[in-house]
Amino acid sequence: MEGKLKIGIPKGSLQEATFALFKKAGYEFRMSSGRSYHPSVDDPELEPLLLRPQEIPRYIEQGILDAGLTGKDWIEDNGSDVLEVAELGYSKATLNPIRVVLAALNGSSINSVRDLEGKRIATEYVRLTERYLKQHDVKADVEFSWGACEVKVPELVEAIVVNTETGSSLRAHNLKIVDTILTSTTRFAANRLAWEDSWKRAKIENLSMLLRGALNAELLVGLKMNLHRDCLVAVTDLLTALKTPTISPLADPSWLALEIITEQSNVRDLLPQLKRAGAEGIVEYPLNKVVY
Repeated sequence: MEGKLKIGIPKGSLQEATFALFKKAGYEFRMSSGRSYHPSVDDPELEPLLLRPQEIPRYIEQGILDAGLTGKDWIEDNGSDVLEVAELGYSKATLNPIRVVLAALNGSSINSVRDLEGKRIATEYVRLTERYLKQHDVKADVEFSWGACEVKVPELVEAIVVNTETGSSLRAHNLKIVDTILTSTTRFAANRLAWEDSWKRAKIENLSMLLRGALNAELLVGLKMNLHRDCLVAVTDLLTALKTPTISPLADPSWLALEIITEQSNVRDLLPQLKRAGAEGIVEYPLNKVVY
């Protein structure tokens, strides 16, 4: 109904990263021990529900949720017909995508999907794995596993299909990646009927803009500095701003103030170069949101 947007928030490994992203976007979520699936939020127009990300695409498609955050992997595994409003490139530990991979024991005879013929595979991604095998005309026994697939190789199954962000868990269990089935990022998805409602669509678009703005800011910083006019060309030649630097006069007409937004990864190399080019009083500051 108008006035409330039912939104699914991923429970589990993505939960804290999602709450942190929303906080940076301007929304404060709080958990209550008595309402573990119903976090409170400081926006009366939002009705959040905390669910496993595996379930969120299905509930969005059915209209139980108007929108929600879930992985592209779970949208694909469910085969859900949802509208992907925005790609939000964050995961539980980094801003990098995750991979859904086929893995087997180091030293085993499984080196490609063809080697799975007649084998047993454990996974949470049953439908995705079955489609992957069908694409390669391979017949294997796929069984559902409630996580912890790594410990099942090789005693219970010959291979697993799991998601990995860094690969550390696979290495710790002496497993090798045989193939990458899917590269996945978090998606902000919406129910198609909810998208046709003008109020809900505007609310979803506002949330999408603010969440993407918060993510953009993760990779950027602001820089302020003073410089003599004679140094302007040397300094600006070093800069890669989103647009062009903001340049303002100072009380002393021979001096200028300059401000830019630049990639955080550049700063450690850029600051010494700016100093040598004549910049003074250089200040680096974090950004909360950057909306393109």
